[in-house]
This record gives sequence, structure tokens and C-alpha cells, in this order.
Amino acid sequence: MNKKVLTLTASALATALLSPSAFAVPDLIATHKLYQANLLRVIGKGAVDKGMPAWDKQLGSAQLSQLAEYLLPDNAAARKAVASAGAGAAPAPAAAAKDLPALKLPKGFKIAVYADKVEGARELAVTDSGLVFVGSQKSGKVYALVDANKDGVAEKVVTVAEGLNNPNGVALLNGALYVGEISRIIKFDDIEKTYARKPAFKVIKNDLPTETWHGAKYIKAGPDGKLYIPIGAPCNICDKEGEAYSKIWRMNPDGSNWELYARGVRNTVGLTWHPITKELWFTDNGRDEMGDNMPSCELNVAPKAGMHFGFPYCHGGVLLDPQFGKGKTCDAYVPPVAALGPHVAPLGLAFYTGTQFPEQYRNQLLIAEHGSWNRPNKIGYQVRLITLHGNKLVSDTAFIDGFLQNEEVSGRPVDIVVMPDGSILVSDDHAHKVYRVTYQR
Repeated sequence: MNKKVLTLTASALATALLSPSAFAVPDLIATHKLYQANLLRVIGKGAVDKGMPAWDKQLGSAQLSQLAEYLLPDNAAARKAVASAGAGAAPAPAAAAKDLPALKLPKGFKIAVYADKVEGARELAVTDSGLVFVGSQKSGKVYALVDANKDGVAEKVVTVAEGLNNPNGVALLNGALYVGEISRIIKFDDIEKTYARKPAFKVIKNDLPTETWHGAKYIKAGPDGKLYIPIGAPCNICDKEGEAYSKIWRMNPDGSNWELYARGVRNTVGLTWHPITKELWFTDNGRDEMGDNMPSCELNVAPKAGMHFGFPYCHGGVLLDPQFGKGKTCDAYVPPVAALGPHVAPLGLAFYTGTQFPEQYRNQLLIAEHGSWNRPNKIGYQVRLITLHGNKLVSDTAFIDGFLQNEEVSGRPVDIVVMPDGSILVSDDHAHKVYRVTYQR
């Protein structure tokens, strides 16, 4: 089935699903909280108690994925257009991203598009030579961004691999590219020489959980030569202490010596290490369904293995969970370094290690905030600068702002990397772009 037919199918099904007369549940989106993974599960398996049948026998996986994506908040305008035009109409095209001049940065900084048409750009990894790799859940592909003439713009977007299962994570280690899919980690050897030839890969680990809710793997190579792999909670809130979920794991590059590093982590989609202390820092997305203004998302540091960061018992270091916090105390868990705000969805982060930016940025943190999906008044949608003294928060300010204008979203930052020349790249899975930020004295 071609893309046009798939789109029509998604539109027609979405119209049916959103119709009050179709099922006992009048609003599938509100009931299931807009999580794409949860929507996939609900659409595929149905909701018997709500009178909704299963669709996994009638639709293929690609159609189910497209339908779930179509029901997400970013496509609200398209759904409205379909509803008014009828079930057979194609959705309206997504609005184009606003001009980059709308983005605001500190004085002296400039932002430009490094690569366009990078569908669903998620985690970034860059080699010492400046070759950039990008994972994409949306497309099932891994891309290489090639700036051969070093002019600050990638002239080529090369598909390294395709047909993968939500390849969100990419990491470089010992000349190889590691890619994190939902349930496995794969490896492409000697990647700088082979990326343009659709290289073969080896499966390094294939027994990770298959849950898609918080199941996308953000992976990172640590200074100890190991790969770090978070496994998120397969829920909004649940207690999975005795299982692999809600934890950060690590392993050797060959997949051996799988071991627990940190627990009580709901869903981290960003890991990095301090360039001097080599301590692990990570973001964590707070739970939902406790209101617009609680709990806060978190920035955490784990200087050693074995620490517990509270989930699902305590949130933000101060708030006991109404369901799982009974009989607990927040004092029993490691508090965050910074409370980043409710529902801002902090994802990738990076310490600035270059020399192009002013000295005050050196070894300070930049955090990509994907933005809220469930607040009437949206928040997030920015890149933040976290200034630290040791492991203590000094200040928290906007570094790139303007992806959100009058409740309209033009971009959703996902990940950040420092380039060899000292510039930084920021991926955006909403506008399907990768941006480059430079500083000129």
C-alpha cells in the first residue's frame, strides 16, 4: 500500500475513532493521554471495557504506527480538517516551521540549519572528524550527515540503515556505531569507512524488553568504555522494582557483563558525563496525571553505581506518589540537582567542552526540552543552560528560545552534541531538522 493510501486510511480511521458514535469512549486521545506507544497498544488490542474493538488483525504495523502518530497533538489541525471534510479526505499538510530569526539566543550566538529533511531527527553522535549520525524512531532509519567541505552545512543526508524498530539511540565507541532499537542493540563496525554503503550490522544484545511505552533506547558510551542503556517504565506510573524497567544499565561493547547502574528512573532520554569528574548526569521525565503543575521533571547526577532516584515512590525529591508513596519517605532517595519544571520533557543534554563559546559556558550543561504535550498552556520547547558549581545548581536560563510562539510550536529539541570546531548541533524531530549554533566574538 502506498503512502497516499496509508494516509487516507489513517485519516478515515482517525475520524471514526474520534467520533462519539463510533465507540462508547467519546475521546480516545483524552482517555489514553496521547502517548504514541500507548495509542499503538490501545488501537491494536482494543479497549473492551470501552466498547472499542481491536484493529491489529485488520491493519499492518505501519498503518497502526501512522494512525497513532496521526492522533498525537501535533496533528490536531490535520484531524480538524479531516473531520470537517469527511472521512475520505487526506489530512492537511503540517505547518512549516517558523523562520529561524524567531529563535532567540544570547548576544553573539547564531543559529542556522545544519541539515534539512532529517525525518524525525532524535539522538546525535559525532566522530572526531565531524561526521554526524542521527537516529530516527519515526522513519526507522539511521542517517549520516556529511559536511565534506566544512562550511557548517551538511550537503548530504545519507541513509546508513533502514527498516529498523524505532532506532532512537546512536552511540560511537572504538570506531563502531551502536544503534538502540526497542529490544536490541546492533553494531556497525568501522562506520566512518562504511556508512555510505548500507553496511551490515551485528546484533550485540537482543533480549531487551519489547514494551514500546518509554521503550525507545537512548544509548551512550561512557568514559569507562561501556555502553549505558536506560530502560524506561512501561507505564505512566507503576512499580517495576523487581524487573528491568525504570533503571539505567550498562554493558561491555560486546554485550557481556550486563549490570545495573541506577534505579528509580522513570524515563531518561538523555545521558552524559562531566568532562572532568566523569560522573554520569541524566534527565528524567516526571509522571503525568497529577495536574498541570506537578511533579517536576529532573536533572540528576549519579557519581557511583547503585543509587535510587525515587520513582515510583517519590517525585522531584519532595513529592510522595499518592499511590506508591504510602509508607515511604523522600529522604530515602537521591534528590535531583535541579527541578526543571512539570511536563517540560527534558531529553538530550551535553556539557559544553569546546572553545568557541565564551569561557563561562565551558563545562556547563545544555539541555534539550522537547516540550509539554498535556498542559493547556504549553511549556518547554527550548534549550536551557544549566550553570553548575561542583554538583550544585547556580543558575537555570534559556539558551535557545522561540520554538513556542503564542501556543504554536515550530520545533521540539531532542538532543545536543558538541562539534569538533566548538559549535553545537541540536536535533528537532518536529521540524525534521538539525540546527548548528555558533558564536562569533
